[in-house]
Amino acid sequence: MITTFTVMVGLFLSALTSATLLPGTSEAALAALVASGDHAVWGLVAVATAGNVLGSTVNWALGLYVDRFKNRRWFPVSPDALDQASHWFGKYGLWSLLLAWLPVIGDPLTLLAGVMRVRFVPFLILVTIGKAARYALIAGGATWIASIISN
Repeated sequence: MITTFTVMVGLFLSALTSATLLPGTSEAALAALVASGDHAVWGLVAVATAGNVLGSTVNWALGLYVDRFKNRRWFPVSPDALDQASHWFGKYGLWSLLLAWLPVIGDPLTLLAGVMRVRFVPFLILVTIGKAARYALIAGGATWIASIISN
């Protein structure tokens, strides 16, 4: 039998990798765990949020050092593309971090926050709000669907 601790660690790691440039499936894992009814929903949402925010923090930290490598041949983004993305972030500002939960743009957005030297505390607050809201909605949806299926 799988322990609650093991489940929570697995969900945390899935959420962490989902927030980095590595692929992850934290939304599906959370929905399945909520639907199983074997664990406290608030705990699952908290663990998924913590893992995902930590992954975004890794991106932010990497962004602090991107400038050192942007002119290297092996660097995956051209200096022009990085400058254009930085300009976009400067235009839309700090509040765009509330969208860090979005697929495709969320991970680069957190990296850009590091490039733009966004202070850590505002970064952490905004990213946490967005990611917690997403996981709460997923958990709510999974609970609702599970209740329909069980009736």
